[in-house]
Amino acid sequence: MLGGKVRRIALVNQKGGVGKTTTAINLAAYLARMGKRVLLVDLDPQANATAGLGVRPGRGVYHLLQGEPLEGLLVPADGFFLLPATADLVGATVELAEAPTALAEALRDEAFDLVLLDAPPSLSPLTLNALAAAEGVLAPVQAEYYALEGVAGLLSTLEEVRARLNPRLRLLGILITMYDGRTLLAQQVEAQLRAHFGPKVFWTVVPRNVRLAEAPSFGRTIAQHAPTSPGAHAYRRLAEEVIARVQES
Repeated sequence: MLGGKVRRIALVNQKGGVGKTTTAINLAAYLARMGKRVLLVDLDPQANATAGLGVRPGRGVYHLLQGEPLEGLLVPADGFFLLPATADLVGATVELAEAPTALAEALRDEAFDLVLLDAPPSLSPLTLNALAAAEGVLAPVQAEYYALEGVAGLLSTLEEVRARLNPRLRLLGILITMYDGRTLLAQQVEAQLRAHFGPKVFWTVVPRNVRLAEAPSFGRTIAQHAPTSPGAHAYRRLAEEVIARVQES
């Protein structure tokens, strides 16, 4: 049990290049295919989730934080809704330094089944806002040498956020990404993560997959781009696991 209903999930890893945004986009798509009303919030000033869905927004998260209604800022994507990132978010990073709960307050009245918060790859005010607004954290971790250290650092951050800002926050799960089962290193990293964190590690493992890597260049989710690919099968399984864990919370 996670100790409280999980409906908002922050995708967080302070390290970049671990498949966080790929996970956010494709998890949203498959959750939507399973009948969930899903909102994906792009909190990264680089706007990778926004661009990866082929969206060129004029307005987005920054405008929500300035008091504009959520409904007028949403963009339909592959069965779900996107709240885009814009260049204004760079300024919001400064503005939010003293307002760690601004996002939670702005999203207070939204009515989605699940909200995915794609945080920047750093411990910035935007990331802290995501953690303050969420009940669960999904941590993508690349199958590489420093994976354990990265997870340990993230868990330390979560404990601090729970103590100071959001006592409801829990680790929903750790997702192994960019996995190449042909290498001994990947096998060892998976074994170590499962030994240390047990059931907190999702059974689903996301493989290295060319189709996954190229889908954003077409502005598509993997479900649209290559629905029979190994990457698509992985994110479908992940969506099933996420729903199961949320229902248990």
